[in-house]
Amino acid sequence: MEDYNKIIESLGVKYIKARNIHILQPIAIKNFYDVENSITILYDGQVTFGDDNQQVEVGDMLFIPGGKHLTVTYGDGPSKTVNNEEFMTHRENYFEANRNPAKIGMLPNSFGYVSFEAKVFDSVNFFNSLDVPPFVIKADTQLAQTINMILAEEMSDIAGKGRVIKIKTEEIVIEIIRYILKNRLFVEQLVTNSTYFKDPRLIDIFAYIKDNLGGDLSNKVLANVANVSEDYVGQYFKMLTGINPQDYIEYQRMEAAVGLLRTSKKSIRAIGTEVGYKDTAYFCRRFKMMFGIPAGKMRRRESLMNV
Repeated sequence: MEDYNKIIESLGVKYIKARNIHILQPIAIKNFYDVENSITILYDGQVTFGDDNQQVEVGDMLFIPGGKHLTVTYGDGPSKTVNNEEFMTHRENYFEANRNPAKIGMLPNSFGYVSFEAKVFDSVNFFNSLDVPPFVIKADTQLAQTINMILAEEMSDIAGKGRVIKIKTEEIVIEIIRYILKNRLFVEQLVTNSTYFKDPRLIDIFAYIKDNLGGDLSNKVLANVANVSEDYVGQYFKMLTGINPQDYIEYQRMEAAVGLLRTSKKSIRAIGTEVGYKDTAYFCRRFKMMFGIPAGKMRRRESLMNV
């Protein structure tokens, strides 16, 4: 249990957004993808996910770790199938946001969701690093209540709103981890993940990558940071994390690019350069391969997040 407490204590949790959505028409989104973790509570209607169309029952919650590609279907009846890019571009045709706190959980064909980051040492996407698949959380009244409270706060304009949302988002992360432990889901991965807290060289690599995304992050540089040989650093990193360092670096760079698209007005070229891509065309190709949507359309999506 001590290792699990260390995991929880090390996590940096950041609230991203919360919405109560009314489904305007049934839609199946192929290759759905988001950088952030999200938890969705189904109020009415139908939600299924995965290749085998697992069903989320009314009142249950679907947890989707950041960085996972999957098919998600929203709504009852025959659904229109679209790819992630088309959905993001025409989101307003399928979803309508409810902004009345009194109607949370009361609308037909509706769900609520909260999206958030949870990072180890403010660097590693925790749930993604576990390689946890999407899963359904059943019959957790406390978690459902917490989601509803965040939605109500998000729709309000009262003192302390941001602080309450921050605290409640941290509660969501703790409840998800507790659910994993209680139901013995992915416990082996959680134990393995504790290696992050036992090897200072790996922590040094994470910190260096975070602080130098726009610079040289070759294996030679990482080897110097960890004080191991260049030939060994890739094997060492993968042994502890399950991913090779260059794949991890690309994910971090793309995640940072999404953050800049969301919060700045910098050009696509400038953002690519800032996160380590000198060739803008290559950056755009890799971005679309990872997220299934061009960087420019991702920016448009962020401007429509009130939908």
